[in-house]
Amino acid sequence: MSEIELPADHPRYASLLTRHRIEDGVEKGITSKQGLIAQGRGEAFDYLLGEQTIPSADRAERAAAAQLLLADHPVLSVNGNVAALVAPEIVDLAAAVDADIEVNLFNRTEKRMEAIAAHLREHGADAVKGLTADGRIPNLSHERAKVDADGIGAADVVVVPLEDGDRAEALADLDKTEIVIDLNPLSRSAQTAAIPIVDNIIRAVPTMTEHAEELHGSASETLNTIVDQFAASDALTAAEEAIRTGV
Repeated sequence: MSEIELPADHPRYASLLTRHRIEDGVEKGITSKQGLIAQGRGEAFDYLLGEQTIPSADRAERAAAAQLLLADHPVLSVNGNVAALVAPEIVDLAAAVDADIEVNLFNRTEKRMEAIAAHLREHGADAVKGLTADGRIPNLSHERAKVDADGIGAADVVVVPLEDGDRAEALADLDKTEIVIDLNPLSRSAQTAAIPIVDNIIRAVPTMTEHAEELHGSASETLNTIVDQFAASDALTAAEEAIRTGV
C-alpha cells in the first residue's frame, strides 16, 4: 500500500501512514526490524493520548524551539525510525534553528549509516554527520556511543527523539541539554530530559519548527523566559494523567 492509496479521511489515516513509512524504511534498509516493535509500542501510547498533541506537549515543543534557538551548537540526532517517519521535517527543523543533523544507531552498520544519510540528503539535508565517528560518549559499551566529535560530541543542546534511555542518561552526564521526544512519559529518556516532549514525532517535529519560525528573531530574554517557565516534571505529570485517565 502506498501513501497515495491511503484515503485521507480514513479514521486511522495517521496510524496507517506511520506504519507504512516504517515498513518502507525496513525494505530500504533504513529502519531495523526492532524498529517495528518500537513503533508499535509508541503507537499504543499515542492511542491512549487520543492521537493528538495535548497542551502540555505543545508547551514543551515551544520551550524546545526556544532552547534550540538559544543554543550555540544544537544537534538533531536521527535513528532509523526518525529517518523513515520525518526526514523532510527534520531537515526543516534543522534549517529553522541552524542545527546539525547526525545519524546515531544502536544497530549500526556502515550500510545502514550510509542509507540513512543518503535518505536525509534526498530530502534536502546539506550535510549529515555521524559517519566519521571520531568521538565517543563515555560509559556506553554499544554502538550508540560512537558520535562525531564536531557533532554530538561538541553539542550543547541535543534533540534525541525515539531514544534509548542509557544514551540519554550518558548525554545528561556530559551536561548537554537534552530535548527528548518520547510517547512514554515514564521512560528513562523522558525522565532524564531537560525538555521531555510526550507526543508523536510526526506531530512534534513540525510543531517545533512552527514555534521556531514564530520565535525567530526574538530577544534572548524572551527565549530564556519561555525555557525558564517550562517545568519538565509538570509536563510528564500531565502526560501520564492524560494517558491514565483519557482526559
